[in-house]
Amino acid sequence: MRLKDVTYLVRDHDEALAFFVDALGFVVRQDETSATGWRRVVVGPEGAGAGFVLALSDDADRVGRQAGDDVAFFLETDDFAAQHARMLAHGVVFREEPRHEPYGTVAIFEDPYGAPWDLIQPPVG
Repeated sequence: MRLKDVTYLVRDHDEALAFFVDALGFVVRQDETSATGWRRVVVGPEGAGAGFVLALSDDADRVGRQAGDDVAFFLETDDFAAQHARMLAHGVVFREEPRHEPYGTVAIFEDPYGAPWDLIQPPVG
């Protein structure tokens, strides 16, 4: 069994695409609109199995609250400095400066809706 995709609630597909593709460097795996006007958008990191289905929410209060106030998503990188710089250049807000922990270099950042995420690079060696 494999995890295929995860639903990620958004206010606007194009706003979410700017964050995931431009700021994070994800790829668009699917962006299709049905005859009825329903749009299916799936993004994910290059080479990763699971992705995010960007789903419009009928309840604006649920957007950005997928895990309450806790970090729900953890992005692992092989080059923390480069990814951190890319995200800053695209206006991503970091809640803290990068810190070094036994499990690697980490910093908490926010998605466009204020939800916290972790950017992590495991220790080298």
